[in-house]
Formats: sequence, C-alpha cells, structure tokens
Amino acid sequence: MTSDEGAQTALHLLLVWAFMSVAMPGAGLTLLATAWAGGYGALVPVLAVGVPLLVALLSIMGAPAKGVVPLCASVPKRLGWAALVLVLGTLGVLAGLAAYDDGVYLGSAGIRVALTGAPYAVAAAFFVPNRRVRLGATVVLAAAVAYGGFIGPDQARQRRHTAEAARYREHQELLYTIDTPPGMRVARADIGSVAFAVEYHSVRRDGYVGLSVRMPLDPRPSCPTPPEKDVTCAVSERGDMSLVRTFPGGGHHIALTRRHGAVEAEVSSQTLDEPALRRLLDTLHPLSDAELEGLMEEKVLG
Repeated sequence: MTSDEGAQTALHLLLVWAFMSVAMPGAGLTLLATAWAGGYGALVPVLAVGVPLLVALLSIMGAPAKGVVPLCASVPKRLGWAALVLVLGTLGVLAGLAAYDDGVYLGSAGIRVALTGAPYAVAAAFFVPNRRVRLGATVVLAAAVAYGGFIGPDQARQRRHTAEAARYREHQELLYTIDTPPGMRVARADIGSVAFAVEYHSVRRDGYVGLSVRMPLDPRPSCPTPPEKDVTCAVSERGDMSLVRTFPGGGHHIALTRRHGAVEAEVSSQTLDEPALRRLLDTLHPLSDAELEGLMEEKVLG
C-alpha cells in the first residue's frame, strides 16, 4: 500500500467512524421517541425509510476509498458495501449495549457516543484488501471481545460486590457476631438500620441458635414487668439478662442478653442450655471483612 493509498484508507475509515458516531445515536433516539409516541407499530415506516437512507449516506463515506476498496469502486458496489458495514457494525453496537447493560464501564457519555462509530469502522476495515489493515481490525475486535466479554464484566462484578459490601457496612456499629456454634452453619443473616440478626442451624436441622445485635431501648437490661407466666428472668451482677421460657410438655427457649459498648447482643436457642449460650456470647466480636465476605459468598444475607 502506497502512502496515497494509506491516506485514502485512513480518511475512509475516519469518515465511517465519524458519520456513524453521529448517525447511530440520532437514529436510536428517533426510534425511542417513535416507539414511545406511537408504539412499536410506528417503527415500521421509520425503519423502512431510515435504513435505506443510512445505507445511502454511508455509501458516500466509501467514495474516498474507491481506488483502494474494490467494493467501493462503483455506486452499486458501494451501496452493497454500506449495507454490509451497517449490518456488521450494528451487531457490534448491540453487543456493546448488552455489555453496558451488564454494568461494563464504557467511559463518559461523550466517549460512549464516540465508541458508537467504532464497530462500523472496524467492519469497514475488514473490506480493505490489505493485510496490515485487516490485522489491525482483528486486534481491535479481539480487544473489544476480551474487554466486553471478560475483563469488563469481571470489573463490573467487583464494583457491584464492593458497593454491596459498603452498603452492608453503613451501620458498622451493629456488625458484631459470635463464633459459629459447633455443628452449625449460618442459615440466614439480616443487616438493617436498627439491628443485625443471624440464624444458625445445625447441619441435621435439629438445632438452632439466634443472634441479634441492636441499639438498646433501655439504659440497662431489665426483666419484663409484670412477670409473664412460664417465664423465668434474672439479671446477673455483670448486667447479663437471662430469660427462660418453658413450654407445656417440656422444652424451653433461652435468651441471654448482654450490653457490649453502645449495642445490645442477644443469643437465643431452644436446644442449647444457658452455659453454652453464655460461652457463645463470650465470643462476641466485630464482624471482620473476611466474615462479611463469607456471608456474601454463601448468599445468606437478606
């Protein structure tokens, strides 16, 4: 390829990119406005007029390359070339829209408009009978596929994950947890604005422990008054409150409440006794990043 042919090819691809960067956003807005105003049925006449018009205008961008690109040598050939570039480029734009909808970052609004014309310029480059030009187009296409299909989605997932973790950390003062009871696993966890609750279920589903961390309503734990039937309540010297509810025919529900700094933590169970719950409450500690990651990965956060 001579220097003149290289200049013609560069001008040709630049014109395709610039024209489609302007035409396609305008066409998209026109289609959206038409569908909004008249429904999908109104799109048929717009497409019937708009597509041939785009092909005709795009064919003009091929005129500078009529001595370089065989498909641009004559008007009929340029119309066929324009139709092929329009179809192939639109497929690229649709792939980009799908990636963007999946959260792939494509830059600012101005950059996204500029990128609209890129698939058409790449498609046009493949019709240039030059190995270097086609190799360059292949590299650009491969880079776009790698970013849109793999790198971008992975970054989008990481951004969503980071944003989700930050949202859970909005009420950091409530995020305390205990060591997982032996033979149990986290079944559910809820992070709210006033409380953090975790449910632990045994692997065989015959045991349960609940943890609730909340802002205290009273200055110090106190037994309910008047006393409830079948309920035994006691407050220890260190301020722990034990509430034992017995059920007819046997069985019980124990709730042990303790103040920890500015929050109040409660562990409860129908299968563990009070000493076991007290040992669990002794393990109360701030929820670490690794523990939060584990809850998110296990998808138990509600």
